[in-house]
Parts: sequence; C-alpha cells; structure tokens
Amino acid sequence: MSDLAWVPQSCTLPTEERPLRVAEWDELFSERLVSRSRPQPLHLRLNLAGGEGVEERVRDLAERESGCCSFFTFTTTPDQDLIHLDISVDQAHKAVLEALAARTAATGEPRQVRMGAAAVRPPSR
Repeated sequence: MSDLAWVPQSCTLPTEERPLRVAEWDELFSERLVSRSRPQPLHLRLNLAGGEGVEERVRDLAERESGCCSFFTFTTTPDQDLIHLDISVDQAHKAVLEALAARTAATGEPRQVRMGAAAVRPPSR
C-alpha cells in the first residue's frame, strides 16, 4: 500500500502536492505527538507538545488540509503545554480518519515530553 493510498477521491489537493502534505503531517506527528485517543468512532484527538510557534503551525496545516479535504473538521485548543488537535469526519469518511489514526501510529509511539517541572507521559493503552 502506498503512503497516499488512503487519500480520498474527494481531495482537491493537486496530486503532485500530496506527498509534501503527508510529509508535513508525518513531521508534526513525529516531533510533537504526546498522546492520541478516539473519544468517538468519527473523532480522533491528538495531544501535541506545545512550544514556540507550534500552535500557529498546527492551525496553518489544519486550515490548508480543510481547504482541500472539506470533510475534515479540525479544532485546535491550546492548553498549558499542549495543543489539542481534534479531528472529526462524517460517516462517509470514517476510513480516512482510520487511515490518519494509523499514520499517527506509523510515525512512532507517543513520547514523554518534559513540560515545566513535570514530565508528561503518554497514557497506557
């Protein structure tokens, strides 16, 4: 299966730009993913380590993704040292969300991130 096999037909991002976008998501996940959860079948929550410029980076990437894949709903919520990225889809695009969740796992396990005086560890599964 290619890295782009999960991209739905409804995506309007030009084909030649798709590998670059996937690489942007993969880089964000590998650098910043602290934990992930599935509060509902059509909802993925990613907790990303914060830092200078991270919230803006996440918002920019989510906005560009929504521009070509309008079925995604992204909600970015800054917290003390985390950026919560909630991603929702409709039932017709559940497989796309499943594939995105799998991509987060493919970039490696969530890591412990030092925040302030304490370390935040990913929850046990």
